[in-house]
Amino acid sequence: MEAFFCLARCRFSRLMVAMQLVMGVFVICISMASLHRFYTTDSFLPGLDDSANCARLHTVGADGYAGFDIRALADRVDDVLVQLAELQDKLEATALKIGKKTKKGKPHGKQENMTLPEFRRFLEDEVIHPLYGAHISLRLIRIPRPDPDGGDDDAPAVDPLVNFFMAEETRKYVTTKGNREGRPNVYGTNRTYGSIGHACVLMRRELDEYMSYDVGSYCPDDWDLGQRLMLGGCDPLPRRRCLARASKLFQRPLPINESLWKLPDDGNVRWSRYHCRGYRCLSAKNPRPGYSRCVGCFDMDREKRRWVNTSRNASTTSLADFRIDEVLAVKPGELRIGLDVSVGTGSFAARMRERGVTIVSAALNLGAPFAETVALRGLVPLYATMSQRLPFFDNTMDIVHTAGFFEGWVDLQLMDFVLFDWDRVLRPGGLLWVDRFACARRDLDDYMYMFLQFRYKKHRWVVSFKSKDEVYLSALLEKPPRS
Repeated sequence: MEAFFCLARCRFSRLMVAMQLVMGVFVICISMASLHRFYTTDSFLPGLDDSANCARLHTVGADGYAGFDIRALADRVDDVLVQLAELQDKLEATALKIGKKTKKGKPHGKQENMTLPEFRRFLEDEVIHPLYGAHISLRLIRIPRPDPDGGDDDAPAVDPLVNFFMAEETRKYVTTKGNREGRPNVYGTNRTYGSIGHACVLMRRELDEYMSYDVGSYCPDDWDLGQRLMLGGCDPLPRRRCLARASKLFQRPLPINESLWKLPDDGNVRWSRYHCRGYRCLSAKNPRPGYSRCVGCFDMDREKRRWVNTSRNASTTSLADFRIDEVLAVKPGELRIGLDVSVGTGSFAARMRERGVTIVSAALNLGAPFAETVALRGLVPLYATMSQRLPFFDNTMDIVHTAGFFEGWVDLQLMDFVLFDWDRVLRPGGLLWVDRFACARRDLDDYMYMFLQFRYKKHRWVVSFKSKDEVYLSALLEKPPRS
């Protein structure tokens, strides 16, 4: 038996030494191939002499590849070499560690031997995955060539943005994808571009972190990182090829008639990224940062009394509080679908659903699981920020409702873009319901103009005091037909 263990250690040590030799040869070959690739550009730019090749690669004039980042390309080659060097160091350290354990000559009962599953795991995690990453990185290193489709002579065939990011999934996402066999699609183009906004380029480090994962495995628990990117303007995010995580304690949702006004089960939400660890904590009337404008929105008893006439809240309402039945009476039978852009848990959509109107609720998880709560109540959450164009076609919504969304803090120009997008999706004759828009008294004229510029028909227009220096603006406006 002792001879068997010795033989196993010897085999493993020899295997590690062989790996080190192979890695050394591999690093040398990669270095030589990289140098060869830089000095033999004529194979990529046929028909040109050496001087012309250099001129096209380094000239920033009309005939050069001014948009191609040679430094970024060199950085990627260096990154591959660093990966291979780190892998070689790991193999050497592992072999040295095994050698020290062998020299100690531990008693037979205390022998530490790597089992076959452990050895397999070691090869996958420490050898195969790094080699795969280096292999893919090298395959994506391409010196630009003229467009094979006869496009602009100045444009390289490979987007220089590919070499800007470090995460392999980001580079794959932004790489141009040609159609199968070059066949054009229904729009007449033969390639597809994975687009990302300029904010994604500015937030390269965060985006690389977000796109660093094992393909086909579970996604990291980093939805808050993705949301931070979205709020920073990197919206919409690139798609990812990993499996979304879900709560292991997920329970069957409540029936629709019961779920509208009852908090979901705590086990249906992943609470790792929140201050609270359950709905009982959220329903407490404590204005924590992140949802201070949504105090009480997890209190279903309170939410159930909103937008309706009841004896319990009739004495506390103001002229700025419109009732849903009053709004529906303006267009009887015409309001069927709409959008709610508010800070809340979907209570407006729940109240409208009781009256046969389908509402999509825009929701971000700012300090609390708003999107999950809307969905678990049997409603439709739209996970989108102000920077994203609404994913609806023109003239399709019967009503757009907003409450607690702007609150007098948003920049007027940004608000202008948002309102014009709401106008785009609202159909002629559709209603814009501005629900208790709060702002400072000195800013009221500016914000009033933002809504009045569209020349909507006024069904209701109310300004009331919120405090000494703040006011509420509530309005019910109808979009006119336009030729």
